[in-house]
Amino acid sequence: MTVLAHPLWRPGSACGPDCLPRADETPTVPVARRLLRATALLGMLGLGVGVAVLLPLLPAREWSALTPVWARATARACGVRLQVRGRLPRRRVLLVANHVSWWDVPALLAVAPARLVAKREVGRWPLVGLLARAAGTVFVDRTRPRRLPATVDRVAATLRAGRSVAVFPEGTTWCGTGVDCRPRTGFRPAMFQAAIDAGAPVVPLRIGYRLGATGTPTTAPAFLGEESLLRSMCRVLALRELTVTVEIAAPLYPAPSADRRALARVAESAVHLVPSSAAAPPAAPVPVRPVRTPPRHVVGPPPTGTPGPELPLAA
Repeated sequence: MTVLAHPLWRPGSACGPDCLPRADETPTVPVARRLLRATALLGMLGLGVGVAVLLPLLPAREWSALTPVWARATARACGVRLQVRGRLPRRRVLLVANHVSWWDVPALLAVAPARLVAKREVGRWPLVGLLARAAGTVFVDRTRPRRLPATVDRVAATLRAGRSVAVFPEGTTWCGTGVDCRPRTGFRPAMFQAAIDAGAPVVPLRIGYRLGATGTPTTAPAFLGEESLLRSMCRVLALRELTVTVEIAAPLYPAPSADRRALARVAESAVHLVPSSAAAPPAAPVPVRPVRTPPRHVVGPPPTGTPGPELPLAA
């Protein structure tokens, strides 16, 4: 696989501080509760590093069970309720989801024990980067686009080895509600080639956030623009009755001759337009098989009082 010459890839969204709610628009918990949640989150991140170090030594079944347990426990510790709608295939898959917040990662891992694809900068974040590296995250170096085919090959090899992989193909975060805020390039197709090469299903996931007290969608968990990770974390930990919903859409089974761009468009439509109980729209050569949506599962404490151009790959 070769890469055609192309300018630097810098995905971005149109979101900014104006996309976030005002302080008086969201219910919050007392400062003491926030400190307890922050302490619990740090403890769970430290525990996660230890778990990630042990994962390569564990059989596949134990590996698959331990990661969601850690993610769900992290949600409980931070006062976040998790709702899962739909069911994953019982095989390795490429998970693709919209990207709103750093909290998307534990929400996704609570659904499926997957290896993540993330930008290289995440590996340098305090504690979070250590956890990401220990968990075998596949890092994308956006400053060296010629390395992208090797990254795609690594993802395909992980899928062939029986491990699921999760990617946020929008390439950046956005507020999650404003249609005009979404990255204009949509889902980037490169990582879909890994699913085609490995013969793995693609499962679209929709991640959404709402306030449990009112049931209304909220942009408060969004991690936007130049905002620091610490500031975003403090805002999320202060929220009262935050609920994150992960909707699992119908899996897509690409043919060996499938076009990655067409596959990316179908997956994007499934994430943003199609309910989890419906099949994704068909698009040759991407056959789609509908799945039944089981009852909703709730995990967590009960409620209380500027984008760059596409980086083409030659198959």
